[in-house]
Amino acid sequence: MTRFLTTSDHSRDSAALTYVYPVVSRRSGGVSVGVNLNVNHACNWRCLYCQVPGLKRGSAPSADLQLLGEELRGFLHQALHGDFMTQRAPPEARRLNDIALSGNGEPTSAANFDTVVALLGEIMREFGLIGKIKLVLITNGSLMHRPAVQAGLREMAKLGGEIWFKLDRATAAGVHRINGSRQSPEKIREHLRIAASLCSTWLQTCVFELDGEPPSQAECGAYLDFIAALPHRGIAVQGVQLYGLARPPLQPEASRLADVSHAWRENFAVAIRAAGLAVKSN
Repeated sequence: MTRFLTTSDHSRDSAALTYVYPVVSRRSGGVSVGVNLNVNHACNWRCLYCQVPGLKRGSAPSADLQLLGEELRGFLHQALHGDFMTQRAPPEARRLNDIALSGNGEPTSAANFDTVVALLGEIMREFGLIGKIKLVLITNGSLMHRPAVQAGLREMAKLGGEIWFKLDRATAAGVHRINGSRQSPEKIREHLRIAASLCSTWLQTCVFELDGEPPSQAECGAYLDFIAALPHRGIAVQGVQLYGLARPPLQPEASRLADVSHAWRENFAVAIRAAGLAVKSN
């Protein structure tokens, strides 16, 4: 019996490949081709809601460009000209939506990030995908100061790419508690400025209950103040992708986390819109 991909299963082994893994994305509404550069399960942040098994602190190794190229070309051939869509994608998601630099850690930590982006662009051109699907970077934004990352973002912009920049909380205490990072809100704002100046950028924000409580009024207020001030600081973002816990967290705190109610999330979305940003709520 054919086993279709689902939005609740984003296994990096779904295609039995090293770098490439297809998923059905609730945010994209189709098949997203994931590119996992963090094959060592290493990330420089440790978010409480992370779904990566065996997560550890660290950086991605340099990607094997030859293997990545072979895998992506082979998969795209199956998706566009083979039977992948009919065999693995549910009927409502049988379209190729994007190629997403995501995976088991922070993708921009790979030393050859810029050459990876150049390779993805080359392959997209080979398959006639420029302007037809997106190239997406899902990032915590912490390494935007690196020249190789900025070079990669400039190349992404030429390809019509898009950055999804993590902003779960906007206080130092909140970022440390939720993301396991000591990065200050001021530094996050500066890195967001860099990202948005180089490539089209969306904020991505995960909301959930921790120990039975949704984000506090103080945290929500700080978040709304942060985003409301962005235009005044010359930082233009497309909006906010607001989402909850679609898949089970795999970190030690998992039992302490639960989804917020639909009403709570929708009320927060209304507040974000009132602060001046568009919202996509998933």
